[in-house]
Amino acid sequence: MKNRTKLPNIYLGVILVIMYLPIVLTVFYSFNESKISSIWGGFSLKWYEELMGDRDLKEALRNSLILAALSCSASAVIGTLGAVGMSRIQSKSKGIVEYISTIPIMIPEIILGMVFLAFFSLLGLPFGMTTLVLAHTTFCIPYIFMMVKARLIGMDKSLEEAARDLGASPVRAFFDIVLPLIMPAIASGMLLAFAMSFDDVVISIFVTGPKTNTLPIKIYTKMKTGVTPEINALSTVILVVTVFLLFLSSRIKKKQK
Repeated sequence: MKNRTKLPNIYLGVILVIMYLPIVLTVFYSFNESKISSIWGGFSLKWYEELMGDRDLKEALRNSLILAALSCSASAVIGTLGAVGMSRIQSKSKGIVEYISTIPIMIPEIILGMVFLAFFSLLGLPFGMTTLVLAHTTFCIPYIFMMVKARLIGMDKSLEEAARDLGASPVRAFFDIVLPLIMPAIASGMLLAFAMSFDDVVISIFVTGPKTNTLPIKIYTKMKTGVTPEINALSTVILVVTVFLLFLSSRIKKKQK
């Protein structure tokens, strides 16, 4: 019986090692003095210093931050309005529309990238920041939509109705009553969308232009010549930012419950 009770713990331990050991090694070797990642040459921060002095990486980081900010802001507006609108519609096709709204996060990214490439080429749009924002906004909308939808389900509708009875217009009732109540869900969804947009590489490769580079694409390009401690340092920075954003998102979700 004791062996049986230990099996789940052993299984969990093996899974955790497989999942997180590569991440731990990446962080560990980002402080490696040696240029060869597999050989430990002593503790050093020089790769982070070189990272801060790389102009191309700084430009790629700036593009990624702008892209993530624009896409999650646009998706917040569209996703919020969509969720609020769907909550007020009573139709047999409501479930189908809601399902279609979440399809972008179910489709493999490589398929989405190919679709966006063909669609933007058909429209004749120049590939660059514009196409990146449009593509990222599309797959970020479902995150906002689902967060706000879940919040609206648990919201007391009598509050908005009371505001309407007291003479508030639909727009005034939305901004004074509904929006403050769903703001934690919007903020949580935006943080999650920002992290997903910031980390995306597959879709971005298909829709970016020759003069526009994002940080994940820059890392992917550099890795073709081998993994260096500088790449490990950059990956560590991105990992820290992503974990921080996801942590904030989870905290906000807990507060709204």
